[in-house]
Amino acid sequence: MPVNDDNKKGPNAMTASPATLDAERADLLAMIATARSALTRTVQGLGDEQLGERPTVSALCLGGLIKHVASMEESWLRFALEGPSAMRHDLPDGVTWADIMAGTAREFPQWMIDHDNEFRMLPGDTSAGILARYEQVAARSAEIVAAVPDLSATHPLPTAPWHEPGGVLSVRAVLMHVIAETSQHAGHADILREALDGQKSS
Repeated sequence: MPVNDDNKKGPNAMTASPATLDAERADLLAMIATARSALTRTVQGLGDEQLGERPTVSALCLGGLIKHVASMEESWLRFALEGPSAMRHDLPDGVTWADIMAGTAREFPQWMIDHDNEFRMLPGDTSAGILARYEQVAARSAEIVAAVPDLSATHPLPTAPWHEPGGVLSVRAVLMHVIAETSQHAGHADILREALDGQKSS
């Protein structure tokens, strides 16, 4: 399947978008790019240490939010391309979802540990590295949107307690979900930045 690599990227705008797209795909990519930009603007002028600070009663930090949203977008776009095998939520032998939800599991799966670490600035994480990875995710998303034959194509959702049994999602719905979640976390990031140093990103 051919992929259009003619992307336009900038370090702040994150507006990776193939040059030739139909109007709907171009609009959806533009909306994702706008939401990404709203999120990344919240870290302008901050150092790496500040990206790990938690200035509110929540456990959220600015660097962690960007890490999480980048991973979320990458996972959902891979789902749009590959289906449920791209988002497996396997549990260790002998561990049930009830154990997981109650916090009593004797062992937690690696994907859950990785998910928790997305929300933290870990040793070695830097602002430049986090933003560069987000740029790479944006570019790959644009390639996938350009290459997928039909935005109406659906995939069954992977088995997990937070998904309706037998549920399906179209590629179009995946993109709308990414827009919604990125926008929601951009709002969270705005609050964190204002609590951190009084600055507003919008």
